[in-house]
Formats: sequence, structure tokens, C-alpha cells
Amino acid sequence: MQPLTVRTADVPEQPWRNGGGVTRELLALPTGADWRVRVSVADVARDGDFSSFVGVERWFAVVDGAGIVLTVDGQEHRCTRDDAEGFAFAGNAPTSCRLIDGATRDLNLMLRGTRGALARVVADRIRRPPERACGLYATTAGSVRADTRQPSPMPAHALRWWPRAPATVAFDGCGWWLDADAETAR
Repeated sequence: MQPLTVRTADVPEQPWRNGGGVTRELLALPTGADWRVRVSVADVARDGDFSSFVGVERWFAVVDGAGIVLTVDGQEHRCTRDDAEGFAFAGNAPTSCRLIDGATRDLNLMLRGTRGALARVVADRIRRPPERACGLYATTAGSVRADTRQPSPMPAHALRWWPRAPATVAFDGCGWWLDADAETAR
């Protein structure tokens, strides 16, 4: 199966469910309201509350800007674009954010009834994904090589999603790896 590539700039903004910001939905599997895996990018320009997603595991990473202090269930968590892993929390937990120094762009991986992860790309390191669906969100342009195929260009601020993870994948730029259980991510 061929991977899907979606550039953030090509996806229209949607207001957050609580009206506190805007998001761009890059991927929802299956499509529609009954998604099990959802990948989005949010532009956050002010402090405020996050929308509640009951029954959803959320993974969060800052991709542009100085960062955010998330308060989840009363506990503060500092998230910056230099973090090695995304921050996971329950989607129904009371969550608010405070900007550290100006607006941010944030990557969100939301999982309903499935497992997954969000981790920083280490440039040029070959990655052997588990038997899952997987994706790459590039914060810089670069080249992706999946299995033994020729490298293909990857634009900045874009998502590439493989319905079933290749045996190996490498990216020579900066970004984030996303994983989701393959059986429920179709």
C-alpha cells in the first residue's frame, strides 16, 4: 500500500470544539466521527482550556514556538520543541495550557480504543517500526527512505502515513514518528 502524504498548509483550519483555537485534521481513520486514530496540527495563540475527548488517549508535541505548560488534572507539564517524546494524557482529563513565550504549533495524535506513541525523529537513524500503522510528521524538509526503495522528498510541515509500517524507514530531517495499532488504524 502506498503511503499518504498531507501538507499542513493544504488542510483548512477548523475551530476547536471549545472555540479556544484552530486545528487542521491531517488524518482520521476511519474517516468521520467514529475515528480510532486522528492526527492534527493546532495553532495556539493564547492561553486557555483544551477540548475534552472522552475515551481518547492524547499524545502532544510542540513543533514550532517556545513551548507550552500543560496543566493536566492539576499537574503542570512543560512541553517544548526539544522534547524527545510526545506527552501522553487522557483526553477527558481537565487540561489547560499556558504559552511559554508566544504562539505555538502543536502536533496531536489521538487514539480511541487503540495504542500508539509519538517520538522525535533522530535524523538518518534507521527505524524499525513495530507491526503497526505509522507516520512521520516532518518539521523540516528532507528525504524519506522506506524499506529498500529510493528516497522520496518530504516537505516541511507534512504528514506521511503508512497503513502498515515498512520494515525500515529513515528520514534525514527533523520531525516526529507516530505509531498506532495497525488493525484499528484502517
